[in-house]
Amino acid sequence: MIGSTGPIRILVADDQADVRTAFRMILDVQPDMSVVAEVADGAAAVEEARRLRPDVVLADIRMPRLDGLEVTRQLAGECKVIVVTTFDLDEYVHTALRHGAAGFLLKRSGPVLLIEAVRAAMAGDALISPQVTVRLLRHMTAPGSDRTAGAGPSAAAPPIAGPIEELTAREREIAEQVADGATNAEIGAGLFISPGTVKNHLANVQRKLGARNRVGIAAWVWEQGR
Repeated sequence: MIGSTGPIRILVADDQADVRTAFRMILDVQPDMSVVAEVADGAAAVEEARRLRPDVVLADIRMPRLDGLEVTRQLAGECKVIVVTTFDLDEYVHTALRHGAAGFLLKRSGPVLLIEAVRAAMAGDALISPQVTVRLLRHMTAPGSDRTAGAGPSAAAPPIAGPIEELTAREREIAEQVADGATNAEIGAGLFISPGTVKNHLANVQRKLGARNRVGIAAWVWEQGR
């Protein structure tokens, strides 16, 4: 979504040079994205973000000087911060979301989800790795649990009374796979359809359920007794 202000400006913060290089290669080839800086520690991330004012900061959790959670806390009100990490401990997920993270991705999620997360953040949504979403939703829908415990407002999945329109059989099938933690590419491969077709189906599912994002779709599926 290239607007009048140009492509999405991204700062990459990770203490591993190969990770920073990989992210730059993935993002810079997108027509609507540009990596404006790379830094190797959290303090530099905060300094450079305040100097360059990027739209999005990709922050690893375990970095020298300041960790990614503290970076998120300091910058969340100034730009979109997406935590991208190897570690998916519940305390990290919950803390990142409480601090206002605009996404939480595992590095193994792959380039497609990374790109989707940046665009989702710019659209005001929060994309969470499917593997994390499944565990989060199991906790949120467990009997006696606080539905929104540990989750910030951008990630909480409000109750859905029922579909505004009934889902088709294919839409329900795709919604159930989202609740199982599958990515668009995995769903497409399993159903022999393109990821783009999966994305279109998911847009219809979100509209029919009144869900804000994948978390909302998964929450609805789990509320049905999955």
